[in-house]
Amino acid sequence: MKKQFAIIGLGRFGSSVCKQLYKMGHEVLAVDARDEKVDDITNFSTHAVVANATDEKALQALGIRNFDYVVVAIGDDIQSSILCTLVLKEMNVKSVWVKAQNHYHHKVLEKIGADRIIHPEHDMGVRIAQHLASEKIIDYIELSEDYSIIELIASEKIANQSLAQLNIRARYGCTVLGIKRGEEMNISPLPNDLIYVDDVLIVIGHKNDLKRFELEGI
Repeated sequence: MKKQFAIIGLGRFGSSVCKQLYKMGHEVLAVDARDEKVDDITNFSTHAVVANATDEKALQALGIRNFDYVVVAIGDDIQSSILCTLVLKEMNVKSVWVKAQNHYHHKVLEKIGADRIIHPEHDMGVRIAQHLASEKIIDYIELSEDYSIIELIASEKIANQSLAQLNIRARYGCTVLGIKRGEEMNISPLPNDLIYVDDVLIVIGHKNDLKRFELEGI
């Protein structure tokens, strides 16, 4: 389903998010105070505008309240990031996602009501570290301090067995959300679905349970 996004701040992170959403076919408004950043993103967004994102009147003129999501990706200027987030929340924007620079920035964003706070460098660092530490893990998404989703490559150890036979939930406390086989994706697989070598299992669970499954089960 096509959605409407506004990306405020067109540094490396903001530009990357903008380009990817536009590539996926969504409507994307790109906003930055710097002319050169806006010029660079013009061909990779639905609309690209030079504006002061801390100015409520400027945001109102852009119809910012009509967007499904607003991503505040302002870089090193923490004050502008906080002020922009505060204005957006006071305008009752549906969902405001904000890039945080550090722990203190995060705490302030929490207090003023940011709907989701992003730490792209930390998140990417965690995913790369997980991938480096285990040849079985090809992707990792941290949901909270305790729970994660991981993608694991199936080995010969579990090949040609069904999910029912493996009994992963009972034995390890994890749930298989999907199975990727080449270009095919099996969402909500059935108990009798077989696992083959090099299938990718998408598994959710407590971090301790996932680690045990990675080491013992697959």
